[in-house]
Amino acid sequence: MTFIRDHWYVIASSEEVGRSLLPRTVLGEHLVLYRTEAGTPVALPDRCPHRRYPLSRGHLMGDVLQCGYHGLSFDPAGTCVWAPGQDRVPSRANLTTRPLVEDGAWIWVWMGDAEAPDHGRRPRTPWFTMDGWAEVHGMEPLDAHYGLLIDNLLDLSHETFLHAGFIGTPEVAQTPIVTEVDEASSVVHVSRHMSAVECPPFYAKSTGLDSPIDRWQDIEYHPPGYYLLHSRIAPAGVAPGPSGEDDGACHLKVLYAITPIDETHTLDFWAVCRDFAVDDGGVDQFLAHMNRTVVLQDVEALNAMQVRFESDHDESEVSFKIDTGGLAARRILTKLATQGAGT
Repeated sequence: MTFIRDHWYVIASSEEVGRSLLPRTVLGEHLVLYRTEAGTPVALPDRCPHRRYPLSRGHLMGDVLQCGYHGLSFDPAGTCVWAPGQDRVPSRANLTTRPLVEDGAWIWVWMGDAEAPDHGRRPRTPWFTMDGWAEVHGMEPLDAHYGLLIDNLLDLSHETFLHAGFIGTPEVAQTPIVTEVDEASSVVHVSRHMSAVECPPFYAKSTGLDSPIDRWQDIEYHPPGYYLLHSRIAPAGVAPGPSGEDDGACHLKVLYAITPIDETHTLDFWAVCRDFAVDDGGVDQFLAHMNRTVVLQDVEALNAMQVRFESDHDESEVSFKIDTGGLAARRILTKLATQGAGT
């Protein structure tokens, strides 16, 4: 799969970007991030146009970023405002900034034409700031192709085995899925509804619910890099009311932002938003620890798979019904690339 450039990707969490220079690579493009004194995030190429010295090795003078090699200085718009020995700085020394949008816990970057960001393509994450919701989030680097993470997230049957004792129970692998593709929006939907099943520790210790529970997993994958799991956990037999409300049910929105660094490395941003125990710091700590543990299990597995992909000569695969979501995602990513949005 190629990279899809004409889209928004999460480049950092909000707390990562401050008055220190943060280097980050997205789709093979090296960028440096910082905040102006007014708090606005900025993304410039991490490359001085003079001799390619990484600007992330420079320093800030107010809102101006000065290269640490020869002192070329750039304002937040990328304009080179000073160069040694120059009365007039040539315009070709200017840098092109990347458009950023800060939305809740995440900062998104537009990787297409910097002069024409399409804000309609940016996924929305209202649960970060919505009344009645709380969230925890984190990021783990992945030494694997981003497509492996997409496959992983769209086939949750692996929870039964890889995440046993945390979020996996036998019923996840035993319950068939329903896969639908919205061709107009390119969104892949994968659903699994389980009735009267075991409540895994991830939910039992955060919601206070005991087995048996009804457990719903309704996934939306928005190519190329946003995944949303609508998770519903309720006492067995409790159905949503006529207006969609639940009696005793708990809801989580589990978000993943999948950001390719290059062909074999990925940034795995995650967040867990919930509508229960929203003022309970203990639940915050528990969910942050548990979800990071689960993510690290995925990271270890996918890193090992990447090694095999790079060393094995046999490229054949066997797919099953559980793979229909991942296979649909692959098809859509290929389609987006052939439409001129890929590199």
